[in-house]
Amino acid sequence: MAQMDHSNHGDMDPSGAQPDDTPATTAYRAAMVDMHMNMDVEYTNDADVDFMRGMIPHHQGAIDMARIVLEHGSDPEVRALAEEVITAQEAEIKMMEAWLAEQDG
Repeated sequence: MAQMDHSNHGDMDPSGAQPDDTPATTAYRAAMVDMHMNMDVEYTNDADVDFMRGMIPHHQGAIDMARIVLEHGSDPEVRALAEEVITAQEAEIKMMEAWLAEQDG
């Protein structure tokens, strides 16, 4: 059986970046990697707490993506939706953080 050489895997970009990616695509890839990494929370066996803890980085990922489209996008309808996403998701994150703080106290 042939042995595979894995020596260069440490050099791989975890985002899957491609040489022809636009700055927006590069930013989206990075945002997705961050979101997925941050969603890997330590579970508590409390469904409510685990939901809130996982949703905060999920919502932050949506905010990050919305900011990317505001920086790089041009469609007025998409930009308006991005603004709405930022406003709504920021409010929901504050609510989830407050709810989690109440559980600790």
